[in-house]
Amino acid sequence: MALQYWVGDFFVDLSRNQVTQKKQSQTIAPKALAVLTYLAENQGRVVSYDELFSQVWPDTIVTPNTLQRSIAQLRKVLGENSNLQSYIKTHAKQGYSLECDVRWHDETESTIPNSSQENVVDEILNSAANSDIQTVTNSDTNSADRSKPSKSGVRLISLFFGIIILGFIGYKFLAPTQPSPYFFGELRSLTATDNKEHSGIYSPDGEYIVFNRYSEALCSSSNVWAKSTKTQQEIQLTNNVGLYGSLSFSKDGKKLAFIETENCNKPINQMDCYKLMTLDFEKALLAPQSPNLLMECKNSRIAKSTWLNNNNVALLQKFSDTWQLASYSIEDNKTTVIYSLEDGNLIDYDYSVKDDLFALTSVHNDGHHYIEILKPDGQVLSSHQIEYPKEIIKTRFIYPNFTPTSGQLIFSTGRQLFTLSFEGEITNISLPLDEPMGSPIFHPDGKRMLMIKGIWDSDIATISRSQLTQTSAGQTLTKGNNHYSIIERSTLEEDNAIFQPNGELIAYKSRRSGDHQIWITDGNGSQQLSHFPLDSFIYGLDWAADGESLLVNANGTLTQLTLDSNQTTFPLEYPVVQLFQWDSVNNSALLLIRIKGILKFVEFNLTNSEIRIINDKKVKWALKSESGQLIYSDHMGRFWQPGPAEDQLIEALEGKGAAKQLFKIKGNVVFGINDEFQLWSYDLSEDKFELLGNMPKNIDSITDINQTDILLSIRITAKKEVAELTLRQ
Repeated sequence: MALQYWVGDFFVDLSRNQVTQKKQSQTIAPKALAVLTYLAENQGRVVSYDELFSQVWPDTIVTPNTLQRSIAQLRKVLGENSNLQSYIKTHAKQGYSLECDVRWHDETESTIPNSSQENVVDEILNSAANSDIQTVTNSDTNSADRSKPSKSGVRLISLFFGIIILGFIGYKFLAPTQPSPYFFGELRSLTATDNKEHSGIYSPDGEYIVFNRYSEALCSSSNVWAKSTKTQQEIQLTNNVGLYGSLSFSKDGKKLAFIETENCNKPINQMDCYKLMTLDFEKALLAPQSPNLLMECKNSRIAKSTWLNNNNVALLQKFSDTWQLASYSIEDNKTTVIYSLEDGNLIDYDYSVKDDLFALTSVHNDGHHYIEILKPDGQVLSSHQIEYPKEIIKTRFIYPNFTPTSGQLIFSTGRQLFTLSFEGEITNISLPLDEPMGSPIFHPDGKRMLMIKGIWDSDIATISRSQLTQTSAGQTLTKGNNHYSIIERSTLEEDNAIFQPNGELIAYKSRRSGDHQIWITDGNGSQQLSHFPLDSFIYGLDWAADGESLLVNANGTLTQLTLDSNQTTFPLEYPVVQLFQWDSVNNSALLLIRIKGILKFVEFNLTNSEIRIINDKKVKWALKSESGQLIYSDHMGRFWQPGPAEDQLIEALEGKGAAKQLFKIKGNVVFGINDEFQLWSYDLSEDKFELLGNMPKNIDSITDINQTDILLSIRITAKKEVAELTLRQ
């Protein structure tokens, strides 16, 4: 099929999604152009609604409104409406037809003369100006005269070919030039220090980048910094550290907004309180300032504050398990809901100062991901299901940002960049990146963008249970430590190590090959067991009781891997967020899954695919003991077990859960780590609590334990920095 064609006097170019008339070009949604193209291929024929759906949206469930919106967009571009149907005609209860002439570029290409295009134009125009065009109507003309072309006929033929040539010239000179896609230019680090930087943005005038910076000593607490793009001078903007979130400028560039997270003094239903803060940017450039409090939330969570053109601040607010897009009025000190889903959940949003629009990603009640375009008053301009390409796992959340190109967003999956259209179409725009990078944010000039790049380097270590008492409190584990052994080490992430039942192997996940994969080691060497695709993610793995296979939650899907790398995937209607435990004897698994965007704690039967919802609480981790007793921890760090009427709090473990708690159960004994980096045990049968010894302060979690040894995930480095990616045309 040709990539260019004419519909009447409109030039359609599929290679750049544009329609041009009289040098005026408009970019059209790819799906709308696909509708036009299919109608053009069947010019004059009534094409049914079902046929259009099957051709343009194959294997996709869409509503009739989707087709109607595409037709409405095409009619607007072609200068008609539902009453004036000179191009696209509606046939009630049947379909649509294209009623004008269609000329494909393949047909006009052969009419190009050898003379220069400028001379051709002059000759055609002069011929048309000097011709006295006549219509032959004389019925008395004899057959001999009919076989011989008249002067008027010659002129008509000449004019006909002239029009064809003019059409080609119009294509060459009037059709828009091919817009260049995004290409990589130079990638350079802007904050290459021993500290860690994140949440980088440009100031509205493009003269500064602003970011959060924290050091290892401050853990995740940070200060806000600015760096001049001209002089490279760095300026500390805040004078006290805090756990600060993403940053946003007011439209005039004079103030910053961000969210600060703190521990609640008297937690009721959440451990953390959230504060919406502002900072006077102009004053802070002269001397560090203290942020000003605008609003505090103790019973809801807020995230991602963004300054709007009307001087309100947009943010995501979460009550229970559901997110909503809200607007906070600084003047009225009042929050109003902009948008929420009655049966679904929001994922992320971005705001365009230029267009005064929101782009919002969400999960609807059909389980699919959608892109919505909204006005600040909440009016939904469009809503389309996101069409995931094969390069992206369909369960992956995406976090797109606006680009300088109208109707287009951009996002990263880690090592790949993509564009997302307002109609939900995703296009890969780059080769894989060498390092994982966060979603890009464009400079006001549109020629460069900021990205956050970095690596997480963790190792797998083991310690003998008999040596726990020899470890000093607050000690950092290093290679030279005599009490610990590093058993798996790379410059990237190693985690989730677990002992093989009745065997000598250890299974773990690693990024050493570039993506999350499952590896096994016998202590003398490692072997990659899985081969999941680029940008894969793994959240949970567990051995079968016989030690011959593993169950893995890879990309939101449960996959069983045998030791010879064969794999079996188990169908599950909903994406798996976390695999806690696999009972291979009864072939069931404890999972955290997402139903219509809401997290549910469930038990899944792998044999018949039945799901049993255990509860709707915010479960962080869960395991069953050897006797089948269920224990789980919640977002408040509390431990629970089911009771006869309701779940019972394990009072002996009150305050024993750490922020990154991943506890283990061996037999009927629970093991965990508290906030003081102490390993403890709790015997469920005897109701006995015991402190066992100190753990290194750079521990992420205990991942497994047996009669003699403990497996640990140890953080080596966690590097983040702001980088700038220059684009070339």
